[in-house]
Amino acid sequence: MELFDIYLASASPRRRDLLGQIGVRYRLLDVSVSETRMDNETPEAYVRRVARDKARAGLDLVDPTAPRAVLGADTVIAIEDEVLGKPRDRDEAIAMLLRLSGRTHQVLSGVTLIDREEHEALNISQVTFRELNRPECERYWQTGESQGKAGAYAIQGYAAAFIRELRGSYSGVMGLPLYETAQLLQQAGIGLFPDQE
Repeated sequence: MELFDIYLASASPRRRDLLGQIGVRYRLLDVSVSETRMDNETPEAYVRRVARDKARAGLDLVDPTAPRAVLGADTVIAIEDEVLGKPRDRDEAIAMLLRLSGRTHQVLSGVTLIDREEHEALNISQVTFRELNRPECERYWQTGESQGKAGAYAIQGYAAAFIRELRGSYSGVMGLPLYETAQLLQQAGIGLFPDQE
């Protein structure tokens, strides 16, 4: 029988890698929730809501007779209160990168863990890009990294060369702030790091 600590309500391979990094065993849940931002919803409220919706949708898929913790998370890029989601195509990705060029933006990562109760955390990091030009944004698009990434970039990939300064959580910018996630897991009695035999 497969041993696991939590259910992960996320399709993100980065979140899977990050949980594995701290020794948390998980079983994936395939959830689908609306990620449309509501009118007048702040970036903070938006990312918290989507993370909570993912965790709740995951909980609906779990056998209630075998209670387990469900983790949901969401990450967005915000600049001047504008939320940059995942680019739809090449042109939108390049426009996003040029919008971030030479400026500081926020990366917000919301995390919700539901066991017997709901526990939430929010991490906000500040990321400053150097000046970018259109040809290098076009080359970056060709790497494939922009696709499926909020703000059209992945800090753990080629885009690391764009980042002049990071104040906050590297793992949060990747998609799952490990400090806050570990706090939630420990509050729920879920241990970190694999047992050594």
